[in-house]
Amino acid sequence: MHDASPILDVAGISKRFGGLQASNNISMRVPQGGITSLIGPNGAGKTTLFALITGFHTPDAGSVRFRGEDITGLAPQEIAERGMIRTFQIVQPFAGQSVRENIAVGAHLKIRSRAAALEKAEDVARKVGLGDRLDMDAAALTVAGRKRLEVARALATDPELILFDEVLAGLNPSEIRDVIPVIRAIRDEGVTILLIEHVMQAVMSLSEHTWVLNQGQLIAEGAPQDVTRDPHVIEAYLGKGMAERMAKQAADAVGGAHE
Repeated sequence: MHDASPILDVAGISKRFGGLQASNNISMRVPQGGITSLIGPNGAGKTTLFALITGFHTPDAGSVRFRGEDITGLAPQEIAERGMIRTFQIVQPFAGQSVRENIAVGAHLKIRSRAAALEKAEDVARKVGLGDRLDMDAAALTVAGRKRLEVARALATDPELILFDEVLAGLNPSEIRDVIPVIRAIRDEGVTILLIEHVMQAVMSLSEHTWVLNQGQLIAEGAPQDVTRDPHVIEAYLGKGMAERMAKQAADAVGGAHE
């Protein structure tokens, strides 16, 4: 990692739920100003880690530092006010309210005035491609529209760091291609981004550094193109048998090429 003073420093975080060790001694340092990612198979503990970082769960051990300040155990609202916000996998707009009003909910974290919050909502809506749907009932948005709304609500809080939890899940390839520049533009405005993502195309094109989580433990980290070639990572995603078959096929192909 290239940044000596990370915006987020997670050190030895562990969390157990009953008999399940959801997070096991996880440490990661997120550099300021970039886009980094967290990948891993379903049930690896990615969303739990986000919840631990942002105050929705309290870790059993370890610490979370944001901009050098220890925020371990603080409530989500306090963490959001300091400038770290997360999105959720399941997007739930406030039905019966317009897109503008939904985004203004995020703006109200730091803006008291109703008029100023609505103005901020309009500005953010344009940035995420919802400028033409400001007066629409948020519940009537498509899946892609709801994902953009979730991004907008987070952005409206004026964050320094956004944790995106599968913001591209459920989108088709052309919708994914449309949202990727939106995420880049947020980074270009100076907001640091850490994303959980299953869409590898997005991880490869967006992310400078990725961590791989499996069964609550970090098993690899590095540039996405290197990490996805790591045998341990392939095995975590595909299972031991499939990983071995793929390795054998690759070896056979190389052997065949030399004959």
